[in-house]
Amino acid sequence: MSTTEHAALASASATGAEGHYRALERLYASAPVNAKFASHLHIPAEGLSRLSFTITPDDYHAAGAAHGTIYFKMLDDAAFYAANTLATDRFLLTTSFNLHFTKPVRAGTVTAEGRWVSGRRRVFVAEARLVDAEGEEIGRGTGTFMRSRIALSSLPGYTAEP
Repeated sequence: MSTTEHAALASASATGAEGHYRALERLYASAPVNAKFASHLHIPAEGLSRLSFTITPDDYHAAGAAHGTIYFKMLDDAAFYAANTLATDRFLLTTSFNLHFTKPVRAGTVTAEGRWVSGRRRVFVAEARLVDAEGEEIGRGTGTFMRSRIALSSLPGYTAEP
């Protein structure tokens, strides 16, 4: 195969991967639950995701900081989407998730950084960490995800360019 043919194949592969990442971002945005959160997903590369959330007093528990459900939601989503970058045909399901709280967070922007760790066939492991607006880690988690029987292409939010 010539250098030109290799470059064309690499370009087509990158375009396919980029298309998958953008479709996953649209899938995230289309989920009804995400209408309740001021959040945005970006997938920069295979095995990576970045989720930005805005924490407001509406997210607080009785003691005035973000409730743990917010931590779980952000960490699970970031790890899930990092893992699902490697599964281009099926929707993944969370089968377990371990969560560690480091610091309470109040109002502001929080970023969840997801990273695929292992697995490519049936089971995937990914981790995520939460960073507050000052750059300090406020939580981290590790999840296990498995392929479902749900084809990504069957989900209304997983679409080609709008």
